[in-house]
Amino acid sequence: MAASLRTVAIAGMSLAGLRAAETLRREGFDGRIVAIGDEPHLPYDRPPLSKELLAGEAEPDDIVLRKQGVDDLDLDWRLDARAVALDVAARELELHDGERVAFDGLVIATGATPRRLPGQPDLAGVFTLRTLDDALAIRELLEGRPRVVVIGAGFIGSEIAATCRKRGLDVTVLEALPQPMVRGLGPVLGEACARLHREHGVDLRLGVAVEGIEGDGRVERVRLGDGTHIDADVVVVGVGVVPVTDWLERSGLTIDNGVVCDESCLAAPGIVAAGDVARWPNPLFDGELMRLEHWTNATEQAVHVAHRLLEEDPGTPFAPVPFVWSDQYDVKIQTVGRVGAELELHIAHGSLDEFQFVGLFGRAGRLVGALGFNRPRQVMQYRRMIAERASWDDALAKAASG
Repeated sequence: MAASLRTVAIAGMSLAGLRAAETLRREGFDGRIVAIGDEPHLPYDRPPLSKELLAGEAEPDDIVLRKQGVDDLDLDWRLDARAVALDVAARELELHDGERVAFDGLVIATGATPRRLPGQPDLAGVFTLRTLDDALAIRELLEGRPRVVVIGAGFIGSEIAATCRKRGLDVTVLEALPQPMVRGLGPVLGEACARLHREHGVDLRLGVAVEGIEGDGRVERVRLGDGTHIDADVVVVGVGVVPVTDWLERSGLTIDNGVVCDESCLAAPGIVAAGDVARWPNPLFDGELMRLEHWTNATEQAVHVAHRLLEEDPGTPFAPVPFVWSDQYDVKIQTVGRVGAELELHIAHGSLDEFQFVGLFGRAGRLVGALGFNRPRQVMQYRRMIAERASWDDALAKAASG
């Protein structure tokens, strides 16, 4: 353990921040840990926000991340607090209230924040979904059986749409692209996602432009680029997120779609990054710079960066096989590795028509990713093959053998 490490500051106390703190304590670090979180709540699980909590099947107490409490971690909490500046040379964070926090080691885990539409108005009934308070506010309005418009058909928008349809609500999804997630999945799998929504009664409109969200004090309609409008009582904007790095712009760290780190997730001596905000070269994918916005990566990367702070040598590279899942209607969608519209695609193990299949993704003669609809066993098998750097031919042979 690094002898000079006596105080660790963690900026961002969601999943990655909490897991980093837990790992430090588990590995014997008995110094001070300053836990800085920008919400008033103790850390909670975010995936249920768009599913079980929004559906009314879970309550806030059900989604706390540490059921037995956090007292045993002996953290110096700063809740409802934001880091606004970092002085790397002085080894200090500045908080929004002017407090300065000195540290020997720093974990940057400030996550990401939802994008807003250009000119998005602050009307009642218009939301993004990132926090527990967002989800509870939307859920309260859903009790009145509103007309719901979701802008954006990515994972978060699709999950919100599926949850609202499960509650029997009228749902319209607006997507600027020709298919849902077509940039990330390609047209074949994008069409499968579109059909999934439509078969569950969603009014899915593709290739449309949102010109404005209108109302007198509260939302009443969404105006489209062709001059038509859609009546709405609740509008949820789900058009992606951006990493929370504005507070680091003058820090001297490399900021480029996240905090850019080395292979071990080190951004500067004694400073590491984890979760949605971290961007690092993944050696398993030939050093491709990755920034992942999902639960599994936040957990795995947080454990890794805690060890990195405790080690005096450069440590091992962080080389995971990314794993993402999304529950929509009665379909569990899972992706592993690297997926993308530009990659070679082969459909295996089942049928697109029945929403039970695995799509394999290849690049330069190698299996690099897989996506499955209701095929968890096969997806996990391909995850292992990706970790082993399996060839594309071996993957196709595996698919042919069933």
